[in-house]
Amino acid sequence: MKDIFRPNAMEDDPKPNQSLSLRINIFFFSTFIIFCIIIVRLAIIQFVEGSTLTEAEASRDTKNVPLASIRGTIFAKGGEKLAYSTPVQTLYFSLTAEYAQTATDKDTGITARTPEAVAKADTLAAALAADFAKYGAKVPEDQVLTKAAILKAMDLDSKVYSGFMPRPVKRGMSNEEIAYFMENKDKYPNLTVSEEDERHYDPDTVAVQTVGYIKPFKKSKESFDMYLNIQAAMRNDADPGLAYRDDEFVGFDGLELQYQRELRGRNGYLSVAVNAKNMAEGIVETVPPVKGNNLWTTIDKTIQMKTEQAILDQIKWVHSNPVQGKVHPDAKTGYAVAMEVDTGNVVAMASMEDYDTNLWTTGTMPADVWNELKQNYQNGAVTPISSGRSGHNFDSAVLLGSVIKPLTVLIGLNEGFITTSTSYTDKGSTTFGRAGYETTVRNSGGHAYGYFKSPAVAIEKSSNVFMIDMVGKKLYEKYGSKGVDVWDKYMKEFGLGEPPESGLPKEHRGVINYFKEAENGSPQSALVYASFGQQGRYTVLQLAQYASTLANRGVRIKPQLVSKITDPAGNTVKAFGREVLSEVTFNNAYWNEIIKGMNTSVTAFEDFPYDFARKTGTSQQEYYENKSSHLADNGVFIAFAPRDKPKLAVAVVIPEGGFGSNSAAPVARKIFDAYDWEYGLDGIPKKSLPQPESTADGAAAADGAETDPEQED
Repeated sequence: MKDIFRPNAMEDDPKPNQSLSLRINIFFFSTFIIFCIIIVRLAIIQFVEGSTLTEAEASRDTKNVPLASIRGTIFAKGGEKLAYSTPVQTLYFSLTAEYAQTATDKDTGITARTPEAVAKADTLAAALAADFAKYGAKVPEDQVLTKAAILKAMDLDSKVYSGFMPRPVKRGMSNEEIAYFMENKDKYPNLTVSEEDERHYDPDTVAVQTVGYIKPFKKSKESFDMYLNIQAAMRNDADPGLAYRDDEFVGFDGLELQYQRELRGRNGYLSVAVNAKNMAEGIVETVPPVKGNNLWTTIDKTIQMKTEQAILDQIKWVHSNPVQGKVHPDAKTGYAVAMEVDTGNVVAMASMEDYDTNLWTTGTMPADVWNELKQNYQNGAVTPISSGRSGHNFDSAVLLGSVIKPLTVLIGLNEGFITTSTSYTDKGSTTFGRAGYETTVRNSGGHAYGYFKSPAVAIEKSSNVFMIDMVGKKLYEKYGSKGVDVWDKYMKEFGLGEPPESGLPKEHRGVINYFKEAENGSPQSALVYASFGQQGRYTVLQLAQYASTLANRGVRIKPQLVSKITDPAGNTVKAFGREVLSEVTFNNAYWNEIIKGMNTSVTAFEDFPYDFARKTGTSQQEYYENKSSHLADNGVFIAFAPRDKPKLAVAVVIPEGGFGSNSAAPVARKIFDAYDWEYGLDGIPKKSLPQPESTADGAAAADGAETDPEQED
């Protein structure tokens, strides 16, 4: 029976040759697939990822260490240096493994530098201390670089700098030291002499807030988007020439910040070979830095200095001389801008009191020094933020007061509410609001000016009630609640509520109160108060641009602070000229009417040799004292001269200074005189003409004598 079934059993078994063949086929097919994958991957690495991997390998083996360039100079119009850098030579130490070799104690488990590394560093520090004593300039005993100080600067434990980063050992070396270390590179292979710069500012403190200041990049990079973008680019292995060092000084305000890229130039760098422990093994390549470009500002140093002094003198004057029966001891700050009408060039921009910008160049600021200057270090001509405070904490952006009235009349003329021959009888007060709930508004001092034969007289007399009756209330009657939008449109056409676009950091667009008044009070009250200057707070640069726009009959031009940029060889890289920002067209007769009305009597200008357009202003601002509300008067003044062929527009603000004719106008007079002396309001510089000995300095002795209250604002 067993023999019968054995053949069938054998037929069911697999054939040996067939099974082996299947296994071999699977093996070869799998091998083929694997080789295909390898070949494809190699091709990708070679042709697609090759350059990236090469760069990654190179970056792993070398690191780029920035070498700071020499920062460009900021010049005044006449070539005086307002901010400049002097080259200094710094000795750097590169940390290598022989100085940082560590070992771990088997008993304590503490890792520390080996005795050999300690001894080598001690030997180098001692040698350097001896070299500095022999070749360095004589310094006070407390400034001598000792062995201990040098060891600390070498940062052997990498507490301050990354392993491969060179450590600054001595800054500002003498010529003898420089020569010695350059001649002994073989003796000191870990040392490098690098040229850097020290920033200085004009000790006369000329337009310091406009020029700005510098801070280390490490303390600046979180403050501005520009520096955050630079930091991000550095992380992405961008051009090493654009990389910043943490200890590199960069612009932090004013022109220093605005033109940071132009002034900085281009950093050089050391390409340092780095080992697996991130230690420097040698310098592969040195690329020298490129010096920054120079700025030529439009600021005239002589006019600027006279402007600054005029503000300080006038603040002192109102402290001790009664105006309208009282002195003004709370006037502590003042601001002024002088802007050429035809070019837009700003010849003076003052924010007083100021300070010495050289305090920033060390990178640190003592607490007591900071407490003294923290209210004055920013530019009150362009921003109200930390830019000086009056006695009751008023900032530099104040309500316009009566300086708005030329524009108010222009709006009334353009809207058809009045004509150039409209007459009006000023009774000293007017009312607005619902019957039975009227609000009364009066002229300054309650004066009733009587009959006006034209709107120009209303501007000259500074009539609040004319502005209210003939423009403010009529805007509401014509447009209702939309009248506030109409008013806002006119304001912005003259730069009130718009940034002046000078490019300076933190430019303010103003505090626009009329929308808030329309919401919390009524649209009518907003237009009434706005019509005589009590609904918008603006900076003095905005007021200067406003005055310039009036002088240019509707053409608003950019305030220019830089005339050109030149390279280190003196070649012009870029030039700046007149730039029109916007233009509004009105009937020429309307312009003639309002400019004719800008004729307020101002004692400080009684002997002024030019016919000029001007408007005084006094804006009242509320403050609280002893739990009660009080009002203080801010002095405001705008003007341009000459009237028919305007050359210069000036704006001055003295918070809490009293009437603008007494506090702000005398400052403007001295600015006009200074410009006339240097350039000539008629095109003839008075300094070029024979002068009587008593007036050879070209400055008027105009003080803040009282103005006839009938002509006040």
